[in-house]
Amino acid sequence: MTNIKNWLKLARLPFYNSAIFPFILGIIISVQIEKTFSWPVFIFSILGLLFILLATHYVGEYFDFEVDALSAKMEKNKFSGGSQVLQNGGISRKNVLIAGFIFMGLAGITGFFIYWFFNKGPLTIWLGAIGIFCGVLYSLPPFNWGKRGIGEIIIGFAYGWLTIASAFYLMSGKIIPLISWVSLPIALSIFNVILINEFPDYPADKQCGKKTLVVRFGKEISSRIYVAAAALQWILFSLSVIKFGVPKSALIFYLPVFAISFFLAYEIIRRKYRDAKRLEMICGLTIVVNLGTTLAYILAFSFGSY
Repeated sequence: MTNIKNWLKLARLPFYNSAIFPFILGIIISVQIEKTFSWPVFIFSILGLLFILLATHYVGEYFDFEVDALSAKMEKNKFSGGSQVLQNGGISRKNVLIAGFIFMGLAGITGFFIYWFFNKGPLTIWLGAIGIFCGVLYSLPPFNWGKRGIGEIIIGFAYGWLTIASAFYLMSGKIIPLISWVSLPIALSIFNVILINEFPDYPADKQCGKKTLVVRFGKEISSRIYVAAAALQWILFSLSVIKFGVPKSALIFYLPVFAISFFLAYEIIRRKYRDAKRLEMICGLTIVVNLGTTLAYILAFSFGSY
């Protein structure tokens, strides 16, 4: 039982919601607009998504071992430093890497299964491959997107446009412009999740040569990037409703999310990220903003008039 708990802790399952929520949103938009849905495709595509997420987290935990160990010692934060399972000796590092590659293989097999047995279009394979490309290579050398200063943008794309577009495509066989407009606020919100989580990781990342945005620009400029991304998210969410056909009820569902996001931007402007406890709170609520943004769209398309 202890071993099972360690594997589950290592997977960091609660963070999967940032990918699962957008995927469900893509399914719901397809149902509302294209009137298409398939339970078998839904089940296998969710399974493929979970395989990609597991591969991403396991490979990441293996290759981020040193920086996670340092992060936990230098600036303790429940949203930084990984799961610490490997650092505590709960599971063999070699086994974790093997598991990561096994799940990557299972993700590929699932994609081909969906393509061949459910007669889905050619983008099925490409979208899945891009998902693996963005996720697993985030920490895998020599690519290591997270170490090259582009990881934040890649995660924004993968957890924003890619997941929504993939779900919509698997159900409808096409991708419409609305998908891009809906994905932008979500992409910006997950971008800020990654960005703010790099604040407590800053000393360890800098020591290990990990060139994240916060290491490249420092906390002061990165805090301005956070506020700018939040403000742009507010604007684009409003435009998606006013100009691009999202049900107007989305604005009502988004109000509490906007309030939290505005508060966080205010806290960042006041440099409250300098206090460890306040920073931990900001990290946690930034995740709430990400999930809440997606949920506002889900509720609007589920219950609003389109």
